[in-house]
Amino acid sequence: MTNYNIRMIKIKSIYFLFLALITLLSINKWSSVVFGSTFFWWGIQTLFFIIILSTRKRFFNKLNKKTIWSVNLFLIWMIVCIVRASLIAENYWEWKNLVTTSFVLLLGLVVYVFMNPELNRLLLKKWFKFILPLFFIFIFIIRGDAYGHYLAPVVLILLLFPLITKKWKIIGLFFILFIILLSQDSRSNIIKFSVSLILGTSTYYFRFIFSNKVFNLIRLIFLIAPIIFFTLGVSGIFNIFKMSEYIEGDYTTKVQVDGKTNEVSMTADTRTLIYIEVLSSALNNEYVFFGRTPARGNDSSIFGEVLAKELSTGKSERFSNEVSILNVFTWTGLVGVILYFFIFFRASYLAINKSNNFYIKIIGLFVAFRWMYGWVEDFSRFDLSNIILWMLISMCFSIEFRNMTNLEFKLWVRGIFSNKFNYVSKTK
Repeated sequence: MTNYNIRMIKIKSIYFLFLALITLLSINKWSSVVFGSTFFWWGIQTLFFIIILSTRKRFFNKLNKKTIWSVNLFLIWMIVCIVRASLIAENYWEWKNLVTTSFVLLLGLVVYVFMNPELNRLLLKKWFKFILPLFFIFIFIIRGDAYGHYLAPVVLILLLFPLITKKWKIIGLFFILFIILLSQDSRSNIIKFSVSLILGTSTYYFRFIFSNKVFNLIRLIFLIAPIIFFTLGVSGIFNIFKMSEYIEGDYTTKVQVDGKTNEVSMTADTRTLIYIEVLSSALNNEYVFFGRTPARGNDSSIFGEVLAKELSTGKSERFSNEVSILNVFTWTGLVGVILYFFIFFRASYLAINKSNNFYIKIIGLFVAFRWMYGWVEDFSRFDLSNIILWMLISMCFSIEFRNMTNLEFKLWVRGIFSNKFNYVSKTK
């Protein structure tokens, strides 16, 4: 074995170590046992970006340079916003918010390494082999949303359901049933996992229906629908979040809060007020186009006053919200939202229209869906769920993934779960 191969094995092992740590970080919020301090995790995230920047040339195919212009523009604007934030941050909490948010906004850097099929295969292979089984230990100390965040890579096998073995089909179905039955209050996880399975199975088993035209039609619906519904909501014509007005029936679930069991409506409108506060704050403070920077949040009459007293900042602001796109808007403005949109637009376009295999098209469709769902929820956090999202985006951009034939992609997927299968890239 050459020195180069030995170095590559070590580098890939380091990436897996980070993936394992990020899995732990992802469930920290919902765990009865706290893993590491804030400064510890800041250090881990800093090292993660350092290893990406120092090894990107080993994994980045120069043929991909022209395809990722949207990611480059987005990252440049994120850096500009971070620099602006460093000039206006006034207190401890704003500096803390700036650091935490910066890690989230710079997650796009993973594209430079996650476009590499071999690195992705190895990371997923080790995660499913070593980290997934540990879920049955962590289950005793975590709750609710933590299940979906820990199991984020399962989304990939649900998307590629037809390609995996019978054993892993059963495992995938087990975990999606687990989330649906034992995490009913986590609507976001149920929706994301269910949609991935629906897209993965319907597009494949009914592929005689899914021509490129159909793929592109669904893709455009996912990309444009949130903008249309947003316009209808702002104009007062139709508010999609008021589900009780157009969905009949009583849909409730029981949730444990501080040891007490409460009934929560699954159709409750928990988003309209957040949109009103975020948009009003931007208009009143004139930061619509360029954002309030990652150091600040939006004015909030509901949460802001409490936070102002608890944190002694004197500012009634909520640093982040449950809705991903509103966070992007608050921190980076309309410019940031547009640049963020182009990433999903470009990635899904390349996957569907510039791919030699059918399966990247499915992933491209799911990426477009995640843009739409970002207007409903998707927490803006440095966690495994967002890492997997960026991995899927990277696969759409990657000429190596898109150049694979159906058989080659199947070998790549099977290679995640078995040493019998191996795909070697022919793209240089």
